[in-house]
Amino acid sequence: MFPYKDENPTSLTPVVTIGIVALNVLVWFLIQGAGADRALAGSICELGLIPGELLGRLPEGYELPLGQGMTCVMTGAPAWHTAVTSMFLHGGWFHLIGNMWFLWVFGNNIEDAMGHGRFVVFYLTAGLLAAAAQVAVGPSSPIPMVGASGAISGVMGAYLVLYPRVRVHTLIFLGFFLTRVTVPAWVMLVFWFLLQLVGSVPALAGGAAGGGVAFMAHLGGFVAGVTLIRLFAKSGRAWAGIGGHGRS
Repeated sequence: MFPYKDENPTSLTPVVTIGIVALNVLVWFLIQGAGADRALAGSICELGLIPGELLGRLPEGYELPLGQGMTCVMTGAPAWHTAVTSMFLHGGWFHLIGNMWFLWVFGNNIEDAMGHGRFVVFYLTAGLLAAAAQVAVGPSSPIPMVGASGAISGVMGAYLVLYPRVRVHTLIFLGFFLTRVTVPAWVMLVFWFLLQLVGSVPALAGGAAGGGVAFMAHLGGFVAGVTLIRLFAKSGRAWAGIGGHGRS
């Protein structure tokens, strides 16, 4: 179920949402070389979140294979900055486009409900809590985590609280067939959350990290969004939309 638009107009120009999208795209081209092997590997090694490195649990000199004959060598020092920098990195074109699309569909309304400054703080906080959830299930893991999806999951959790009945237009892929369905936001978001919950089972069981998908970060970000929205939304505007169909 892939959302492509909602029926939830805004009153503010979503300058922060646009800025976050632009920053992610710029990082993809200028730092990650638009996916070129060496630039992509280098960015993940230096700026991606590696739980074992973040917590200083990987020894100095530990070599992490990155493919194409390249390795990432651990310095042995905690890399706390990667908790933030990893939010603006991506592993491929589809990863980037998918994340930015979800952010655009849901982010403009959450920015509208909070205001620009609060939305910046909320977005970064949700991303940090998402990263913490992923690190918590594998504190010594050498597997890098990159992507904006943890923070965007927070945006989606906030959207569920504020606008559960807003109509969301989605694409559903049925093998070779594609159909369009319009559902209440809560249906699409709860369905998405359940998919992440199922995907997180291997990580919770101490096995593989979900085929390279940071499911625990998604869950952590979503729960953070559900929890924090009451602190960040402007009471005079946001609460009028709860349970309703959006604002004009």
